Amino acid sequence: MKLIGSTASPYVRKVRVVMAEKKLDYRFQEENVWSEETAISTANPLGKVPCLVMEGGEAVFDSRVIVEYLDTLSPVGKLIPGTGRERAEVKTWEALADGVLDAGVLARLEATWAGRQDGERSQAWMARQLGKVRAGLQAMSQGLGDKPYCSGIHLSLSDIAVGCALGWLEFRFPQIAWRTDHPNLARLMDKLMQRQSFIDTKPH
Repeated sequence: MKLIGSTASPYVRKVRVVMAEKKLDYRFQEENVWSEETAISTANPLGKVPCLVMEGGEAVFDSRVIVEYLDTLSPVGKLIPGTGRERAEVKTWEALADGVLDAGVLARLEATWAGRQDGERSQAWMARQLGKVRAGLQAMSQGLGDKPYCSGIHLSLSDIAVGCALGWLEFRFPQIAWRTDHPNLARLMDKLMQRQSFIDTKPH
């Protein structure tokens, strides 16, 4: 398998962490989708990463679809429950973490996209998106409480998704003091950063 992605993307990191935890072999192909020379559309018509290219050339895209597929490839380290409320809980955690990222990415693009002049950037839009980020962090903190992990007593996709979101905020929005505001999230992140899968995929 070949994974097309960027080392700065939190969605790509989520897939890479899952692959590492599942002990799956793959080749990583770095791709800058913002470059004029990018060829990502040959694999994903939406022009986005991550994109997983199978041995037969078929492409699977969207990080949620990819990690769901990857979890079925090996019984090692099951990350998503098969059915029921436990499955819904893990997928909801993933949706919350990805939603925080979606809002953060929109705010960052508004602030940095080269296609706009400074006078064209909407402060109100950025404030709205960062409000979603803060609300999402609050919901994560409340959901985690004093538990060792987001869902149950073992690592799951819930924790991977949350960890990738927190790591990206640390990378791109160091001014958001989520560690101070939510010490339980900081403890979870510190625990995740002891895992080789998180050490090896730190955004840069």
